[in-house]
Amino acid sequence: MKEKPYSCYVCYKAFSTKGNLDEHLQSHINKKPFSCVICHKDFFQKHHLNNHFRIHSNEKRFSCDVCHRNFSQKGNLNRHLQSHTNEKPFSCDVCHKGFPDQSILNIHLWTHTNEKPFSCDVCHKGFSQLGNLKRHLQTHTNEKPFSCDLCHKDFSDQSNLNVHLRIHTNEKPFSCDMCHKDFFRKNHLNQHLRTHTKEKPFSCDVCHKGFSQKCNLNVHLQIHTNEKPFSCDVCHKDFSDRRNLNRHLRTHTNEKPFSCDLCHKGFSDQSNLKVHLQIHTNEKPFSCNVCHKDFLQKNNLNRHLRSHTNEKPFSCDVCHKGFSRKNNLNQHLRTHTNEKPFSCDVCHKSFSQKSSLNRHLRTHTNEKPFSCDVCHKSFSDKSHLNRHLRTHTNEKPFSCDTCHKGFSRKSHLNHHLRTHTNEKPFSCDVCHRGFSDKSSFKRHLRTHTNEKPFFCDVCHRGFSRKSHLNRHLRTHTNEKPFSCDVCHKSFSQKSHLNPHLRTHTNEKPFSCDVCHRGFSEKSNFNRHLRTHTNEKPFSCDVCQKAFAQKDNLNRHLRTHTNEKPFSCDFCNKGFSDQCNLNVHLRIHTNKKPFSCDICHKDFFRKSHLNWHLRTHTNEKPFACDVCHKVFSQKGNLNRHLRTHTNDKPFSCDLCHKDFSDLSNLNVHLRTHTNEKPFSCDVCHKGFSQKGNLNKHFRNHTNEKFFCCEV
Repeated sequence: MKEKPYSCYVCYKAFSTKGNLDEHLQSHINKKPFSCVICHKDFFQKHHLNNHFRIHSNEKRFSCDVCHRNFSQKGNLNRHLQSHTNEKPFSCDVCHKGFPDQSILNIHLWTHTNEKPFSCDVCHKGFSQLGNLKRHLQTHTNEKPFSCDLCHKDFSDQSNLNVHLRIHTNEKPFSCDMCHKDFFRKNHLNQHLRTHTKEKPFSCDVCHKGFSQKCNLNVHLQIHTNEKPFSCDVCHKDFSDRRNLNRHLRTHTNEKPFSCDLCHKGFSDQSNLKVHLQIHTNEKPFSCNVCHKDFLQKNNLNRHLRSHTNEKPFSCDVCHKGFSRKNNLNQHLRTHTNEKPFSCDVCHKSFSQKSSLNRHLRTHTNEKPFSCDVCHKSFSDKSHLNRHLRTHTNEKPFSCDTCHKGFSRKSHLNHHLRTHTNEKPFSCDVCHRGFSDKSSFKRHLRTHTNEKPFFCDVCHRGFSRKSHLNRHLRTHTNEKPFSCDVCHKSFSQKSHLNPHLRTHTNEKPFSCDVCHRGFSEKSNFNRHLRTHTNEKPFSCDVCQKAFAQKDNLNRHLRTHTNEKPFSCDFCNKGFSDQCNLNVHLRIHTNKKPFSCDICHKDFFRKSHLNWHLRTHTNEKPFACDVCHKVFSQKGNLNRHLRTHTNDKPFSCDLCHKDFSDLSNLNVHLRTHTNEKPFSCDVCHKGFSQKGNLNKHFRNHTNEKFFCCEV
């Protein structure tokens, strides 16, 4: 080994000659006597100046005999030759790692001793290499002396410029021996090789998690220290990583420096561009070992794997709920803080998630960028398209562990699971009613506030639900998109088609626990249950009369307002109810769709047929509680009860005479109007009552019903 008797009194580095020691001492006193006449850069030693001068002259007089690559310095050539021979004559005594050059070994040794002999005079940060210190100093001076001749971008370091130039030349000189993938930089190749070897040489001292890259370890350590040293000058948001800060700054400047060569779409981040390019190539390089589903990104695969393991590594400090994704946890935390940092510039509505804001903005622009390849229907949101595609494939990927029922949406499964647990986590602050899903809870709140945020563009009617508006719009367009496969009858609503299908199958899935009667519709079943409980939850605000059904209340309210919104196209007679109009129209068409199976008599209404059938069975199911007299019809019982109470709720507006029955009032009104709606077909004489017409008609037929028994 060569003797080095001359030692530096500052850093104790040893040298073999006095001249080398003198030159080295100049690095401590910062004396640089040799200056470049072109760029005026100063150097400690003459041969350093000579080497530098070849940068300007582009002289490369040292050539490799193997690959014929040229170098400006002999030392660089010697180091390059070792890349062909793979010779590493210098070995570390600690970890026995080999190096092709003594200077590289010296730098490596400092990783064991953690020695950083080069210190920044500005911030006092220490470095193990002089070159790293020089590059660091340029962050204080913002000096970028190296410029790209093609795009004029400036760089603080020659090596960074050289790497940048490869973007223009597309040169990737570093190749993987296993998969032959090429890289711009040697360190990128080294990082890539660890994906094959699964080597993770960097370990966290706190949780012992391993990492393949030092930078990833540094970022991870900030999770434990909660350190966020990088701050945004605009919004003062803090970041644990400089790259995340740079990406964030582009949200303020709206800068998108990375562009797709195929569709010219711009991106603020290089990684987003790489993922986007796979959309054009349809490349999905990451595959699940369990279900073999392919993914564009590694992190998407990692998130997917948690759906198999049910792992939820992110936990809320407030309610301890677990999440499989960090961003889901962040979004959840805003439910506790009620923070909504994303605001719409049009209507100023605030949102807790950026994606929710983006979806909302499409309601203003009416943009629907996602289209179905099967039926070409467009959607404003990618998730809505994915759900829609399952209507074509009939895919139901979400299954209940209890009853094994399949669902096309995860939210539908979650909602269904509460039918087993009877869980109702959403409670109304006004009436304390519980709900199993959030959407039903929000709809219920509108019953208290009477809010109707959805408006019809045609008649300007307001609705509390979007689905109700969509159904209403079909009354204007007369659209009936739901068709029966058996009889081809069309319906404007899916909910109307489903009960209709049961008329073909005679299916009655809803059964009463009291009388075991079956029903084909849930609404009819609920109404029937009230006949047992006598529950009347719908009350009139005018007279406080209660009703078991909401539509009965609506019809009743029209008796107070005298509103008759349904009009006959033949005689222009108005009706307060659609079903009454439908029955009235049968008078004009003489259509009697309900027939008696015993005597084959036809009727306009189903209720009339039911009443008639009791004349055959002599059934009288309605009994008076006072005198126990029985009746075949509920209306007859109600009229009879008024004979006990002497109640006369129907009054004439002209003479104020009261009547116990509406039909009697209608007959009485004809005495004022002299209306005679019943006419004899023989002599055309008019009568105010149907009974009087029947008696008169016997004069023509000479019919005599009544016979004296004496």
